[in-house]
This record gives sequence, structure tokens and C-alpha cells, in this order.
Amino acid sequence: METIHTDKAPGAIGPYSQAVKTGNLVFTSGQIPVVPQTGEVIGDTIEEQAEQVMKNVREVLLAAGSDPEHVVKTTCFLADMAHFAAFNQIYARYFPEKPARSCVAVKELPKQVLCEVEAVAELL
Repeated sequence: METIHTDKAPGAIGPYSQAVKTGNLVFTSGQIPVVPQTGEVIGDTIEEQAEQVMKNVREVLLAAGSDPEHVVKTTCFLADMAHFAAFNQIYARYFPEKPARSCVAVKELPKQVLCEVEAVAELL
């Protein structure tokens, strides 16, 4: 098992890795809409936050030797299911291969963000 770290995505805010590679797969930790350079949450809307989340997921995947086109499964967490349609518009641009997905509403997310996404992908 190999842990992954990149400065192009937010650092872990707890005792975990940005991602872990094992076999031919990479498992990312959940990414939230934090700008890596500042450590601050970006945006007040689901669209702004989802855009940053997808950028963060992409950077972790790239650091691990994969990319969004090789994602086989995502898990998406929304603070409010009323954001589902708007979230999907951003999500679809980053995952054109339409991986398997679970999307659930949760009571609360770290730093009171609106969304979080984790992914499992094949390595290139």
C-alpha cells in the first residue's frame, strides 16, 4: 500500500491520507471545497464549491497516477438534496465516463461545506 500526497490538493485535516494506492486501484479520501494554497473554503454556492471539489479530486487522482476518466466509483455527500441537480451539472463535466456512484445527503460536512466527493479509480 502506498500513500499519496500532493500540494495541489488540500492536505488532510485529520489522521488520514489524501489517497492510497493498492494493486491497480487508488482510493481517494473525501475532498471538500478547500483551496490548497490558502486552506480556505471557497464559494457560497453549490456550483462554486462543487467545482473546487472536482478540481481537488482530479489533482489527487493525477498525483496517484490516474485521472477522472478512470474513476470506477464515487461517493458524493451533499449537505442538502435540493442541490442535487446543480451538483450533477458540475459533476458530469468531470466524470464523462459516468462511473458508478452513490450520492447521499448528510446532516453536516467538515467546515460546514455543501459537498464532499471521494473516488476509486484504476491506475494508468
